Amino acid sequence: MRRILLLLAVLLSACGQAPAPVLPEGGGNLPDDFDAAAAELSFRQVSGAVGPTAERVCRERTRGVNCNFRIAIDVDPTAPVNAFQTLDDKGNPVVLFTIAMLADVRNPDELAFVMSHEAAHHILGHLDKQANNAAAGAEFYGDREARKGGTPDDIRQAQELGAVVGSRIFSKEFELEADALGSIIAMEAGYDPLQGAQFFFRLPDPGDKFLGSHPPNAERLEIVRLAVRNPELLQ
Repeated sequence: MRRILLLLAVLLSACGQAPAPVLPEGGGNLPDDFDAAAAELSFRQVSGAVGPTAERVCRERTRGVNCNFRIAIDVDPTAPVNAFQTLDDKGNPVVLFTIAMLADVRNPDELAFVMSHEAAHHILGHLDKQANNAAAGAEFYGDREARKGGTPDDIRQAQELGAVVGSRIFSKEFELEADALGSIIAMEAGYDPLQGAQFFFRLPDPGDKFLGSHPPNAERLEIVRLAVRNPELLQ
């Protein structure tokens, strides 16, 4: 798990929202025209709608899963454009945005879509599934190298390779699943997933690479369209 430092935590629970942060106006990976106040306001408005919706969807679709979402900003201006889902030290799901990501999204729909996509990863159990796949890959490759008479260093390297391969086996499927459920969450929170998914087209298209981590952008957009047209298919 990545260590989370310098966070503005927006608690989506009875505790309410955190006090207004002091976001840097520029520097690092932030554009010169970055408006910190506008970004913070948009983040609060969107997270205030998406967070409770994600929590409700999580409780409706899962059993025994921690649905106490925290949505937070890493206020380090040097952190790259990124948003991801992780867990805090108490096991609560955290959706974390860097400031550079807030500067990169162009409208609330894009922010809501990315936020909902990351929340969907937790609801669908993707972190645990990916960790299990990585462990299985490491064990398989390591055992195979051991049977070949490999040295301890050879076995360690094989395990590292196996973990990478294992973690990538279903990663494209996981991304498409999160796109679909994330579209439903964003839509139920009052945002337009199709408008939000335009964010894909400002990212390099990963194509359809073998063991790639993400599917082609066109395939992702088609999944979003399908989810918007037929949300009942995901019930």
